[in-house]
Amino acid sequence: MGTAVDAARKELIGILQTNNKKFIVVFVLGGPGSGKGTQCAKIVEHFGYTHLSAGDLLRAEINSGSENGTMIQSMIKEGKIVPSEVTVKLLQRAMNESGNDKFLIDGFPRNEENRAAFEAVTGIVPEFVLFFDCSEEEMERRLLNRNQGREDDNIETIRKRFRVYMESSLPVIEYYNLKGKVQKINAAQPVEEVFESVKGVFSKVAA
Repeated sequence: MGTAVDAARKELIGILQTNNKKFIVVFVLGGPGSGKGTQCAKIVEHFGYTHLSAGDLLRAEINSGSENGTMIQSMIKEGKIVPSEVTVKLLQRAMNESGNDKFLIDGFPRNEENRAAFEAVTGIVPEFVLFFDCSEEEMERRLLNRNQGREDDNIETIRKRFRVYMESSLPVIEYYNLKGKVQKINAAQPVEEVFESVKGVFSKVAA
């Protein structure tokens, strides 16, 4: 009997330790074509962060064939928005399983509801928000010129994505800006110059 109780206690302590693990989280935000993905890869290489994308995690969960994945797929097919808590729990699980304690969360939170859910579910406040500031004209030029052949990179769809970004994500940036947590990067510069600015931020803020 005592052994079973001890085992249960150890398991509970393990869960608590996992949940209370001190994570350093940096939200990476910016419009479509602002260069977030390119810069995240460089940050991972130079500063040892783990790069998490909410979209990638949702796709991986769908592909896993799990019950949760089937539910997510059904919601997307029906045009419904996946609940923030579902995405946050996928992020939380990825952090707990990674073995690292430093994370770049790319393109999330997409809106105020995401932000509130992340802080409520995880209890984590981001170290800072890395905001890649780029004009709509420059982002549009990049998206139209890039050679991945993405079907959604036509002018009408691009402008719709910009509108969604402006309406949903900018309030999140404003929220964290009021708390002094936004590090704004001029993302219109060439890639290497942008990364020099990024390195300055990480060396100063997240050393």
